[in-house]
Amino acid sequence: MEVVQELLYISCMTKEIRQITDSGVLAAMSHPLRRRLMDVLKVYGPSTVSQLADRTDQAVANVSHHLKVLGACELIEEAPELARDRRERWWRLVSAGVRWTTADFDGDPAAAAVASAAQSLNLDRHASLVRQWFATSEAERARWENSPFATGKWMHLTPAELARLEAELIEVFSRWADRDLPDDGERREPVFAFAYGVPAQP
Repeated sequence: MEVVQELLYISCMTKEIRQITDSGVLAAMSHPLRRRLMDVLKVYGPSTVSQLADRTDQAVANVSHHLKVLGACELIEEAPELARDRRERWWRLVSAGVRWTTADFDGDPAAAAVASAAQSLNLDRHASLVRQWFATSEAERARWENSPFATGKWMHLTPAELARLEAELIEVFSRWADRDLPDDGERREPVFAFAYGVPAQP
């Protein structure tokens, strides 16, 4: 199974998607807080340690530690040109996205266990974002009216057909994520969408 994480901030659009084949890197990015820090950088772009701490409700020292781990794996990098003084440290994502497939880790049981744990964390993260939405206030949910959605379909497919469905869904997601935002005065907020297609039995 392949997992693709799109990193959606504008200054990263021209960079390549990185294929993760090192289980150490996959383990580093699979830590819940590190994953969340990468998500904040996806949505809001380059940020200082203090900004990241504020957005994640974490201590600055704790955030700094996890940023160093991500930096050592070349998942993020410092952006010194954004600093206003020597004390200010800015960080940004290195790649436009990351992806991995479990097949790349099948030859090593320890690496395969890391890949399996990473997939489990990925699913937990996706589900937690949906649960957070349902836990918001009635006023906030009413503001979005009926636009948040969930859908699921049972299908009869071959492996090749499932791969084509994946490609079509990724194209739709990319078209909406990468489009030039209209200058129409409308307020646009971060929205998370995800899809899984897996063989299953009812």
